[in-house]
Amino acid sequence: MPPKKQVEEKKILLGRPGNNLKSGIVGLANVGKSTFFQAITRCPLGNPANYPFATIEPEEARVLVPSPRLDKLYDMYKPPKKVPAYITIYDIAGLTKGASKGEGLGNAFLANIRAVDAIYQVVRCFDDADIIHIEGDVNPVRDLEIISNELRLKDIEFAQKHLEGVEKIVKRGGQSLEVKQKKEEAILVQKIIDLLEDGQRVANQSWSPKEVEVINSMYLLTAKQTIYLINLSERDFIRKKNKNLLAIKEWVDKYSPGDVVIPLSISFEEKLSHMETDEEREEEEKRLGIQSVLPKIILTMRKKLDLISFFTAGEKDEVREWTIREGTKAPQAAGVIHTDLMKTFILANVMKYNDLIELGSEVNVKAAGKLLQKGKEYVVEDGDVIYFRAGAGKN
Repeated sequence: MPPKKQVEEKKILLGRPGNNLKSGIVGLANVGKSTFFQAITRCPLGNPANYPFATIEPEEARVLVPSPRLDKLYDMYKPPKKVPAYITIYDIAGLTKGASKGEGLGNAFLANIRAVDAIYQVVRCFDDADIIHIEGDVNPVRDLEIISNELRLKDIEFAQKHLEGVEKIVKRGGQSLEVKQKKEEAILVQKIIDLLEDGQRVANQSWSPKEVEVINSMYLLTAKQTIYLINLSERDFIRKKNKNLLAIKEWVDKYSPGDVVIPLSISFEEKLSHMETDEEREEEEKRLGIQSVLPKIILTMRKKLDLISFFTAGEKDEVREWTIREGTKAPQAAGVIHTDLMKTFILANVMKYNDLIELGSEVNVKAAGKLLQKGKEYVVEDGDVIYFRAGAGKN
């Protein structure tokens, strides 16, 4: 008999299973977090103050997802409206050394981090005598270690408290299913504590479905997906050089393996955000020979969160991009549009985006036999253009 085909097991994601996930901007004070928030949201919140804790309450904004596919569909259908997808971003106040012990409003800040699903960690890599550094000088690896240590120390505290509760049940003894499960849970939680004490993050490990269920119930800070944003001076960003970049990459590879490092110049992004037209921004990018990395930053976070898009399109109403988690079946995707569509789902008429663009119209897609009718078990793919059919007149 031929050998069975090996199916690669997909890594199970930690965190909430929803589609509307939130990202928080994290870092030490005065590293560029609030300026980055303003640039990425085009939302002026006033000039960021040059002192720690300028941001006390997390600011929230929806950031539009750049989408050439949505633009092409809009050009094809020419409807009255074009509705893009978005991600939700929070600007969280700066952490300080000792935050895990409550210093520098640490408890409030750590609670805000606990409430988001993923982290943009801003790391300062620029010198500026006018912008003080809370630690006295610019040292990106030290700053990475401070943030890492504070999150790990708080997680160790969370995990130890969780373990105490689990062990109380284990000590009851007996052969009940609950006791058996709690014994396994105690082993897992101790494994997490050992991992954290060794300097590692929970998010960068592989976990079984049962382990993910337990970890999700603990709301650990180091279980958040993380993207490292390295804030360079405009000069260093233009020349694509900085003496600290190699050391940063080595640190991330060791303590946060698999996570993405994106160099940027927040001062450059801020300058672009204040320009009134796309033409002005494009001209400035052309003049300097560099491009904004904000689109990359947004799309990378969606990928980290396992989010994909499907589209609905029509000439009379709108073209819209919808966000779902990868692996979502057709009825649940319909439910993102309206819960009634999920409850009364009949089928989904599906066109692949590339087929629609290449063939030029829905009529041509159908004539080519590429309009697909899919039922309840169909797993929606990134870029699907879908028309849902449902009962009780819901379409």
